[in-house]
Amino acid sequence: MQPAQAGADRNPPPGASLQQELRELVARPDGPPGVIAVLRDGDRTQTYRAGVADVESGRPPRTTDHMRIASVAKAFSGAVALTLVDRGRLHLDDTIGEVLPGQPTAWHRVTLRQLLNHTSGLPDYSASQGFADIISADPRHRFDSRHLLDFVADEDLAFRPGSHYQYSNSDNIAVALMAEAATGRRYEELLRELVYEPLGMDATSLPQGYRLPAPFLHGYQIDPQAGPVDVSEAVGASGAWAAGGIVSTPKDLTAFIRGYAGGTLISDRTRREQFTFIPGALSQPPGPGRTDAGLAIYRYTTRCGAVYGHTGNTPGYTQLVAATADGRRSLTFSITTQTALNSNPDLLAQVREVQEDFVCALLHR
Repeated sequence: MQPAQAGADRNPPPGASLQQELRELVARPDGPPGVIAVLRDGDRTQTYRAGVADVESGRPPRTTDHMRIASVAKAFSGAVALTLVDRGRLHLDDTIGEVLPGQPTAWHRVTLRQLLNHTSGLPDYSASQGFADIISADPRHRFDSRHLLDFVADEDLAFRPGSHYQYSNSDNIAVALMAEAATGRRYEELLRELVYEPLGMDATSLPQGYRLPAPFLHGYQIDPQAGPVDVSEAVGASGAWAAGGIVSTPKDLTAFIRGYAGGTLISDRTRREQFTFIPGALSQPPGPGRTDAGLAIYRYTTRCGAVYGHTGNTPGYTQLVAATADGRRSLTFSITTQTALNSNPDLLAQVREVQEDFVCALLHR
């Protein structure tokens, strides 16, 4: 479907207003070169886009373009783990000590539930000096993804498990390792069997290298003076793995979030556990409205109502996927630069405002 176009009416239709908001994002000196948003309501899809997928070719973004989904990958690890809970291969109260006895003894009392809702206290490997030194020297370094936690293996927990919320990339690495230990299968195989195939996703993968499959949305680092710098393939995926390494498309992410938020993959009993929320616990970056954290899913309560999903950011990309609790209505929202509270809070604030307007359109309010 072609994107909605803004008209010349004095009171333009809602779609024209949304399209104009995307144009304004792209027009900022520090704004993304491209943005694409997909609204899905039942069988009806509306695609909005502004800017370009690639500043060299000037072509528009497409729903079949590949892109790094960053921390939205954490929802995929949740989908795998919660499906295994449903099948009795894992339990939410299983501990690291029981499933991964080779991990540091100080971490052994942490449960799968605490990993999924970021109350584990595990130190974040991606914030360690050793990891940072390697990335600084060689951004495309090929890590052994199953040993990423070794960077913080000598550290104690940051707090008593279950007592505090603290977002940590280590949590989802441990989730994937627990899934592998419980099944004897590689995490990549579990993703394909338990997530991609049931939801009809044929353009999603978890690579180890830095290359992106064509066609792809190019991601950029924005310098208002010097212009955009292409960082699409600047960093390898192996150092993010289950915490942020997945590559997908807006089309596939739409299928994923409809199934994941809508409960297609898990039973009602497990879903009730998933939808037990910690008030005010933020995803990274924050999404639209007020945020509460569940098990590998967030509730975004906007002025128009609540949707459920995940955000993510990484060099070149910022993502939001969200859907209603029945999975019928969904939003994927992708921009081709990274936004974060500590790097460009003004751009992030505008992005969140636009996202909220799209949620309101999704909910017909």
